[in-house]
Amino acid sequence: MAIKLYGAPGSTATLRVRACLAEKDLDYEFVNVDMGAKEHKKPEFLSRNPFGQVPAFEDGDLKLFESRAITQYIAHAYADKGNDLIIKDVKKMAIQSVWMEVESQKYEPATSKLIWELCLKPMWGMPVDEAVAEENEKKLEDVLDIYESRLSESKYLGGDGFTLADLHHLPNLKYLMGTKVKKVFDARPHVSAWASEILSRPAWVKATATVA
Repeated sequence: MAIKLYGAPGSTATLRVRACLAEKDLDYEFVNVDMGAKEHKKPEFLSRNPFGQVPAFEDGDLKLFESRAITQYIAHAYADKGNDLIIKDVKKMAIQSVWMEVESQKYEPATSKLIWELCLKPMWGMPVDEAVAEENEKKLEDVLDIYESRLSESKYLGGDGFTLADLHHLPNLKYLMGTKVKKVFDARPHVSAWASEILSRPAWVKATATVA
């Protein structure tokens, strides 16, 4: 099997790549990286990702890290497989790219902090910093106000069809919908409908089937 994905099952970045592989209906070998044993900081893994973070990815002799770079490679290299995740029209692709940047620059920072405070800290018996959670909930609300406007004009963020611009949101969205922050998505009808639809995609259900 040519494709290997090294990651941790619950890692949002790992899930981002698994979602893309599922959308493209590709077979691959998943190699579990034991984060508790610090396997991601050992020389063998660092040879795949020098920053010591999951995931790492191999396709034959190609080695990649950074989840969004990996998904873009998969979407282009396997364009003829599974579901289309990129737009071929240059101008429409530019719009898709804008919303991919928005996800990584605006949505990710606030949502990753919320996941840390509301999901991971309670799991590990650590006290939640309510001030940090409140601050980032407000930041997320500001982002989602812009999403609500965009999604009132377009079914998906990148255009009329589901693309990487939407897919990249899924892992953080999965975790947040199990917290009190779900209400900020529910309060915006177009955002709520979009979130519900992308979370119900068969490929996402398949990608998360082994994740608690």
